[in-house]
Amino acid sequence: MEKSSQANEKNANTNSNKIGIKEGLGYMLGDAGNLFVLTYVSSFLKVFYTDVLKIAPSKVADLFLFTRLWDAINDPMWGAIVAKRRPGKDGKYRSYIKIIAVPVALSQLLCFFDISRVTNKQWVILTFAYITYIAFGMLYTGINVPFGSLASVITDDPDGRTLLSTFRTIGGGIGGAAPLLIAPFIIYTKVQDADGTPHNEANSNGMFIFAAVMAVCAIIFYFACYKSTKERVPSDDNPQVDMKKTYLGMLKSRPFIVLALTGILISGQLQFASLNQYLYKNYFCNTGLSAVGTIAQYLPMALMIPFVPKLVKKYGKKELSGFGAFFSAIAAIACFILKPRPDQSWLFMVLLFIIGFGYSFVSITNWAVVADVIDYQEYKTGIKTESAVYAVYTFCRKLGQTIADYGGLKLLAIVGYDVNIMANAGFVDGVSQGILKVCTLIPAVTYTLIFLLYKFAYPLTKEKLVPVYEAVRKSNEEKTDA
Repeated sequence: MEKSSQANEKNANTNSNKIGIKEGLGYMLGDAGNLFVLTYVSSFLKVFYTDVLKIAPSKVADLFLFTRLWDAINDPMWGAIVAKRRPGKDGKYRSYIKIIAVPVALSQLLCFFDISRVTNKQWVILTFAYITYIAFGMLYTGINVPFGSLASVITDDPDGRTLLSTFRTIGGGIGGAAPLLIAPFIIYTKVQDADGTPHNEANSNGMFIFAAVMAVCAIIFYFACYKSTKERVPSDDNPQVDMKKTYLGMLKSRPFIVLALTGILISGQLQFASLNQYLYKNYFCNTGLSAVGTIAQYLPMALMIPFVPKLVKKYGKKELSGFGAFFSAIAAIACFILKPRPDQSWLFMVLLFIIGFGYSFVSITNWAVVADVIDYQEYKTGIKTESAVYAVYTFCRKLGQTIADYGGLKLLAIVGYDVNIMANAGFVDGVSQGILKVCTLIPAVTYTLIFLLYKFAYPLTKEKLVPVYEAVRKSNEEKTDA
């Protein structure tokens, strides 16, 4: 039995679709483009809405909730459109990157247009916010679903999938870190209270200029990704996809259900972390900490990138993700219990670093886990629908973002954040302490749930994936020979 398993694993690793660093770099550029626009919107748009457009946090929360309800239609719709499309000269997925790159970048830019300079009517301002944010969400899904599905057709080799996931994490780190590191120095203006106490205010011009920079960077990186990637795994020339059967099959799949739940939690926590902007601004009274916090989050990931692929090969993705989530959970719980004082920002950053170390295992392997679940669906059902699976997973991640945004902003309102006071103030007794409680309790709960799901619920161990890889590889070889 053991010899048979070893033979299967050896066969699974003998693959004509193996890829190298060049392909990984090309795929990396695409996610950097994604994150240039997405991270800036996710991290700073709510600050733009509350502090520049002066929209109340509860109304911003309602906006985010409504757009995610629309995504319940939009994301599966994109999944169906992409799944049913016949492959062309660019393949099945790459052409979407070329076509949607410019529109999604421009839609991000419009989100940061200060409409209050044109009119002071709140209903007009709010309507403009709804239209531009919904447009951005639709276009982002339109490029992200094909981009995510692309990993499944660049290679079907397990090591190659891990390589792509690793490089996607690097690209996400580049695209995600750039706004978080640089934006605070451009979008905030330092002012003083009447008593001479310094604080930071959001600057309308700075926020729009930085959005323009991110739009240009995204377009360049998207086209570079399009030029430097190739679809090696064959797609059906005439796809006949029963979307109802496909989506019902996902609901019966334990790996997909756990993937969806972890996606909600992972994306939700990443989005919830954007509330730290209020923590830096109104508790620690130092928006420069945003850059330090970004380093604390991404540095552990950068340090672990060279080691994770080898660790995955030895221990497995499920096993490493559970191990890492455990560290993040312990550090997040410690942060909630200790509650760093305003003069203890260093302690907050140390704990963020430990959280980042644990999360690096989850983040680096995440997209390879998605590819594994896609392969498992094909293995169990015989239906190859990577775009449909990825579209639903994208919606789950957006759902996590919505829960984080809606819940976070509602909690912000509950603890007393008033846009007419807090936008032009630093530390406010009572309110600032409330922001700290919110920003430490939710991560403690979220990382604990991620650990429990990976440790006890996700079933695809390293051993269980060997026959899956072998079956999918044989299926792809038969299609190529045909």
